[in-house]
Amino acid sequence: MATTTMARASLALVLLLITAAVGAANCTTVAYNDRALVIDGQRRIVLSGSIHYPRSTPEMWPDLIKKAKEGGLDAIETYVFWNGHEPRPRQYNFAGNYDIVRFFKEIQNAGMYAILRIGPYICGEWNYGGLPAWLRDIPGMQFRMHNQPFEHEMETFTTLIVNKLKDANMFAGQGGPIILSQIENEYGNIMANLTDAQSASEYIHWCAAMANKQNVGVPWIMCQQDADVPPNVINTCNGFYCHDWFPKRTDIPKIWTENWTGWFKAWDKPDFHRSAQDIAFAVAMFFQKRGSLQNYYMYHGGTNFGRTAGGPYITTSYDYDAPLDEYGNIREPKYGHLKDLHAVLKSMEKILVHGDFSDINYGRNVTVTKYTLDGSSVCFISNQFDDRDANATIDGTTHVVPAWSVSVLPDCKAVAYNTAKIKAQTSVMVKKPNTVEQEPENLKWSWMPEHLKPFMTDEKGSFRKNELLEQITTSTDQSDYLWYRTSFEHKGEAKYKLSVNTTGHQIYAFVNGKLAGRQHSPNGAFIFQLESPVKLHDGKNYLSLLSATMGLKNYGALFELMPAGIVGGPVKLVDNNGSTIDLSNSSWSYKAGLAGEHRQIHLDKPGYKWHGDNGTIPINRAFTWYKATFQAPAGEEAVVADLMGLNKGVAWVNGNNLGRYWPSYVAAEMGGCHHCDYRGAFKAEGDGLKCLTGCNEPAQRFYHVPRVFLRAGEPNTVVLFEEAGGDPSRVGFHTVAVGPVCVEAAEKGDNVTLSCGQHKGRTISSVDLASYGVTRGQCGAYQGGCESKAAYEAFAEACVGKESCTVQHTDAFSGAGCQSGVLTVQATC
Repeated sequence: MATTTMARASLALVLLLITAAVGAANCTTVAYNDRALVIDGQRRIVLSGSIHYPRSTPEMWPDLIKKAKEGGLDAIETYVFWNGHEPRPRQYNFAGNYDIVRFFKEIQNAGMYAILRIGPYICGEWNYGGLPAWLRDIPGMQFRMHNQPFEHEMETFTTLIVNKLKDANMFAGQGGPIILSQIENEYGNIMANLTDAQSASEYIHWCAAMANKQNVGVPWIMCQQDADVPPNVINTCNGFYCHDWFPKRTDIPKIWTENWTGWFKAWDKPDFHRSAQDIAFAVAMFFQKRGSLQNYYMYHGGTNFGRTAGGPYITTSYDYDAPLDEYGNIREPKYGHLKDLHAVLKSMEKILVHGDFSDINYGRNVTVTKYTLDGSSVCFISNQFDDRDANATIDGTTHVVPAWSVSVLPDCKAVAYNTAKIKAQTSVMVKKPNTVEQEPENLKWSWMPEHLKPFMTDEKGSFRKNELLEQITTSTDQSDYLWYRTSFEHKGEAKYKLSVNTTGHQIYAFVNGKLAGRQHSPNGAFIFQLESPVKLHDGKNYLSLLSATMGLKNYGALFELMPAGIVGGPVKLVDNNGSTIDLSNSSWSYKAGLAGEHRQIHLDKPGYKWHGDNGTIPINRAFTWYKATFQAPAGEEAVVADLMGLNKGVAWVNGNNLGRYWPSYVAAEMGGCHHCDYRGAFKAEGDGLKCLTGCNEPAQRFYHVPRVFLRAGEPNTVVLFEEAGGDPSRVGFHTVAVGPVCVEAAEKGDNVTLSCGQHKGRTISSVDLASYGVTRGQCGAYQGGCESKAAYEAFAEACVGKESCTVQHTDAFSGAGCQSGVLTVQATC
């Protein structure tokens, strides 16, 4: 027995040594110099994209990462979401879409690098910027300043994440994918607006020291930390353009942590679109001017499931106009146009990171940059004019560069890529009705009233206080809802005007059990007043106020001090004679959440009493729960719930929270909806907005239902909590599929590729158009031009019935009398 035990021990030791040797062999060293990250001794250009693990599902991760790699990316970047991982003190969540180790292993399995942005403040249009609301309960707490309570909690969480990833061997030196780590986030943007400059400086230097103490074996970065940069960190740039930005120190590379591919969406705003041409222009300019690492924010935006949307007033969709849309579909031409650029940049990598460089300015806004190494050269020609083409000469050859574009010449002779000339196809995604279930209007609904009666008096609250408290600290943000309830004696009957000052975002007022008034604040003006006529009766009267939030502030100096709820009031009753009953300092009873939340009605547990067996349901009734069943749509295409007809509330499918809905909120009319031109600097705020869509339409109508939420071949349950009163009869489920596909600027010699292959089995059903000089309409609705019968026949023969096809544009396609040599092809999937 002893001999067997010793043999087993020896074998275990040998296996351990083999494992250690393999790990050592696979480990990656990461350093840096003034030109680039140095990975395993080699200077590298790194192309990265943001994919946030909680904004998708684990089942989606491999496909998203695979598409990112096929799009030419080297790395995946993500924030770490503190309030998602630690919703209550020392109660941790690393399951489901918060399984951070699994996410990084998927990146590793794909053979990609990873960038870990711990923060743990992240902004990210995420509730409270990722910071847990329970931090407010800790005595002496000051967010993001030099104080022991915050720094203790921040270090505790940072160490937890680092150790968790170390235990899984996820850092590069352990053989893992993580090549960079970030601490804090965009602190430099707010330092000047903080009340204690010395404390802010001490804090940011403490952050750097604490991070480096973690010994992760890879460099630490700080984005937007241009002033007061701590030692031993790399400061980086965020923005739509970073070509003219350079780090403060001369010994660190130029890194762009956030190239914004679009913009986030608010309930009152249309959809923002940043053109593929402009993003490519920004990327090419960045590498023309000595860039080393560039990260797209976002590469896949995803969905703010549950209560994760910050803001407040950020929508459930976090699509961000990213190269991979909210559902994980490839967004063309953005994805393909950038993929082509990535391939060209990678072909020039060695010369860009090692070569000598020189700039020649052709007057204002036109620059030729040449990199030279060992007799070989690569060139960029940038034209920053937004209203005119420009000429530039390299080695005797003159090149025409379109307005607001960059031409890339890998040999300084021929243009291999121009940012304004899109060769990739355009895909139009369409919503298709569920072909498995009946028509959406035939969904059979049942209903249940929200149990309001217990909240119509001031009894049975969690606690009482003779003042009006702030909502976030009172509820610890465990629900969107907080009840404020009080009672008072009144002699006789009388009419009053109820006046409530609140910091919102929505308020409902009940007097003696009846809804007396409701109001929501406009976005950005969260201090507002509810005024509503009420009638009091003789004796004891009850006032119940329900305050609702729509996501908490996530950005700005001292953002955590922005209050929510009816903090301080005043709450008054004013009669026609001006006499006032001030209830602000009455005895208020508090209770967070709704009865249906505590009962978990969204889980549809046995024993719940749903009504509607007779086929009738109440509509436009506030505080009502609805339920229906449906069959999962067939196939692999993304599924969405169409919630048109509803007002405001929350939706679940099979117990999974799809997020807040508010389709009754119509996006504002803005001038940017009527003008789109890729030329010129893109903006998301202020004057000069462009390329918006969705003005005067529901801010968000469709809500992502990930396939993993659904059960094939058996009934699925959708549960709605309708807060404000809507009509569920129009609710239905659709799939999102490729419809029309087009190539819009094919020049002679180009290989023109059309593809319906987002999902297996989807083929090209018809070729609709092949013409020169198309200038009217857009993909899916072209009005034609100078038709080419030869091109049409060639594409029809090669493409119909195929998932994808490639046809070379040749002289044989030229149409008689066509002045343009640029070919447009449109097909239908």
